[in-house]
Amino acid sequence: MPYSSPGPEAALSKPVTINTLRKYKDSGEKFVVIALYDAHMAAMAQRCGVEAVLIGDSLGMTVLGYDSTVPVTMEHMIYHIEAVARGNNKSLIIGDLPFMTYATPEDALRNATRIMQAGAQMVKLEGGEWLAGTVTMLAERGIPVCAHLGLTPQSVNKFGGFRVQGRTPEQADTILADARRLADAGADLLVLECVPAELAQRITQAINIPTIGIGAGTDTDAQVLVINDILGLTEHPPKFSKNFLTETGDIPGAMKKYVADVKNGAFPGPDNIFE
Repeated sequence: MPYSSPGPEAALSKPVTINTLRKYKDSGEKFVVIALYDAHMAAMAQRCGVEAVLIGDSLGMTVLGYDSTVPVTMEHMIYHIEAVARGNNKSLIIGDLPFMTYATPEDALRNATRIMQAGAQMVKLEGGEWLAGTVTMLAERGIPVCAHLGLTPQSVNKFGGFRVQGRTPEQADTILADARRLADAGADLLVLECVPAELAQRITQAINIPTIGIGAGTDTDAQVLVINDILGLTEHPPKFSKNFLTETGDIPGAMKKYVADVKNGAFPGPDNIFE
C-alpha cells in the first residue's frame, strides 16, 4: 500500500481522553500508541497524531540496559513520566506500575497515586483475574486502568522466557476469561501482547473496552510499538516490530509512517503476526 505522509493536520487538536478511545472502538477506527520515555519524543508523538503514549517499564531494557523489566523501580518510572508529561499535553499518558509495586490492593493504590501525580492519566498493570479486585478498587477511586494480558514481561521468569501465550485451547480460554473479568472489573483499556491473532480478535469482539495489540494481529482496536523498534535501535528486534526509519529517512517521518500504517491497516503485516 503506498505511503502518504500526514500533513500538519495530523497533529492532535485537543486532548485525548478515555471517551475518545471508546469512540474509536465504537466506530471501528484504529488508534495509535507508542511506548516512549522522554519529552522530545513525546512532543513529536503529539505532533504526529499519536492518540496515546505509554511510559512502559520496557525502559529497563531500552534505556537503562537491563535484560528484563524486573529491576525497574518506581523512581525510574516517575522520572520518565514527568519528562513525557512536560513534552505532551494532548496524547493520553499511560504509566506502567513496575514489578511488585501492586502485589496487594494497598500497594497498588499507593503507587498508582504516585504515577498519576507524576503526570500519567492512566496506570497499566500486568496480570489476570487475580487483579480484578485491585482494578475495581482503583476505578472506584478515580484511577483509570489499562490491563495487560498475554506475554506479561514482568512474569518472564515464570514463563521461562519471552514466549507467545495462548496457543493451546486451555491457555486461550484462560486469557479470554481473564479479559472479560478485567473489563467487568472496571479496566478501561487492555493490552494484548504476543498472542495468536485469532485469539486477539475473539477478545476484541468479546469485551466493550478498547484493545491494544503488540504481536496480536490486525484486529485489535489499536497497535502499540516501542519507539526504539520504530527507529531501528533494537539490536535483535522482535517479530512483531518494524523499523520505519529505513523507509522514511528521518525520525518524524518514521513516526508519521507508523501512525499512517496502523490507521490504514498496512501494519502489522503478515510477517509481524503470530498464528
